[in-house]
Amino acid sequence: MEVFEAAKTVLAVREFEDKSVKETTLNHIIESARLTGSSMNAQPWQFIIIKNRETLSKLGSIVTSGSYTSKADFAIVVLIETSSQYAISDASRAIQSMILTAWSEGIGSNWTGWIGMKKVGSLLGVPKSLDVIAVIPFGYPINKEIKGQKQRKPISEIVHIERFGQPFSKY
Repeated sequence: MEVFEAAKTVLAVREFEDKSVKETTLNHIIESARLTGSSMNAQPWQFIIIKNRETLSKLGSIVTSGSYTSKADFAIVVLIETSSQYAISDASRAIQSMILTAWSEGIGSNWTGWIGMKKVGSLLGVPKSLDVIAVIPFGYPINKEIKGQKQRKPISEIVHIERFGQPFSKY
């Protein structure tokens, strides 16, 4: 799948098949995060891959916006260095790389949680110099027909050309 096609069709997935994701696909997903650009190449992130079913269930209980994590094949917990002023934006870029890479290989996901998930940090032994920014569950989507069915504002309402208030009309 081309990058634009992935961006055009990716949707949040909250229901997963009971099917294992190939190790090569998992490797592509995590490698896409590692290779993502970061400010001054600081790479102020760490990633924890969670495959253990019991831990996935605990994450689903702790992260209230992601109870479905318990049904995912695996999850990636994204950590940021608290000392970096660019960590949130850099980690967000890495998360989007993972989501698009996963989608291009038929795997659904969704960002769950937000900064300051101390219970997740405690569960996983995260040092105080790092903060949990997100838990991303991954798996094969149950509903494959949803692909690309998005409701978005028209481009002319959100994109301006040269000055604010001068709507951009695509191509």
